[in-house]
Amino acid sequence: MLAAIVITLLVIASVVFHFLNPWQQTVLASNWGSMDEILSITFLVCGLFFVAIMFFLIYCLVRYRHREGHTAHHGSHNKKLEGWLIAVTSIGICALLAPGLVVYGQFVKPPDNAMNVEVLGQQWRWAFRFPGNDGLLGTTSVKHIGPKNQFGINPSDPNGQDDRLIHTNELRLPIDQPINFLLRSIDVLHNFYVPQLRSKMDLIPGIVTSFWATPTLLGRYQALCAELCGVGHYNMRGHLVVVSQPEFDIWLSQQPTFSEMLTSNTNDGLAEQGQQLAQNRGCIACHSVDGSKSLGPGWLGLYGTTETLSDGATLSVDAPYIKESIVNPSAKIVRGYPPVMVAYEFSEEQLSAITAYIQSLTSDEISAPQADTPMNKNITPQD
Repeated sequence: MLAAIVITLLVIASVVFHFLNPWQQTVLASNWGSMDEILSITFLVCGLFFVAIMFFLIYCLVRYRHREGHTAHHGSHNKKLEGWLIAVTSIGICALLAPGLVVYGQFVKPPDNAMNVEVLGQQWRWAFRFPGNDGLLGTTSVKHIGPKNQFGINPSDPNGQDDRLIHTNELRLPIDQPINFLLRSIDVLHNFYVPQLRSKMDLIPGIVTSFWATPTLLGRYQALCAELCGVGHYNMRGHLVVVSQPEFDIWLSQQPTFSEMLTSNTNDGLAEQGQQLAQNRGCIACHSVDGSKSLGPGWLGLYGTTETLSDGATLSVDAPYIKESIVNPSAKIVRGYPPVMVAYEFSEEQLSAITAYIQSLTSDEISAPQADTPMNKNITPQD
């Protein structure tokens, strides 16, 4: 009897907690309110089965409790009961699966006026690509991937020459415009997840997956990787910023095209070349440039400082040390950081460019533009 009372209290507490729990859904910022409806249906079906099964257990504990002079009756089977269990279970499974399958069919079928944007996943950062004025994305292949071509765009494809490339972890989208997200990974499994859009999808190497959504609320939202992708998984996050159409058009026009990226090294200074290399090769995914905490040592103000290594030795951060740490990262591990960085292959010219970029990162140069630039202000959901 005590067990029946305890289970009854647990069932009541579980139901009450469901309605009073402090963990609520994030604000809805897209057209996929149906995702919330499916979640509610899932909670309802699972909740009903949970309560029914628990009260059946309580009934059995009370009805068939041990009593003097009573013996259990053995029965081999009960076809009527089995039939009811199969029918009710089947109805419950259909109630769980059918709505989700219907919405998923809509989720992966974009409208004709949807704008394409490619999301590229790489340990442990995001990059994005928009079609140019022709509205067409250039074809890609792994054989074209290189330091100057992270996306693997075919240089011979004219449709790719005007593609707009975004190598930072921030994606901007216009409000009330359907977006068709084309997802690719160039290393391992990732998952692009924006809770406020009620949208998530796996990025699978060798396959282009997709979904679509219409941003409906101005704001700045986190874009997360929801698939364990290595030791830096926790740090693979970016931002999706929903802005007005005019603001989006201005921002997109400022992003470099593929053809400009191919020729940028011939015109840019050494530090600018290093910045581009760091973005293209994913260095800034693990090394922050704004002073924030990161998986590896932050680069802001790093050059010329004294670092303590894992063995207790100290050294000055100079050009030879930086170059060695890129090509042989396990040679000298800075205390407090995990030895997870892999070796990179760069030419001597590229190593000098990255070193020049790190040397150029000073607190004054980084913080001042951010304080004066409206585009860098934090954006929160707006009505």
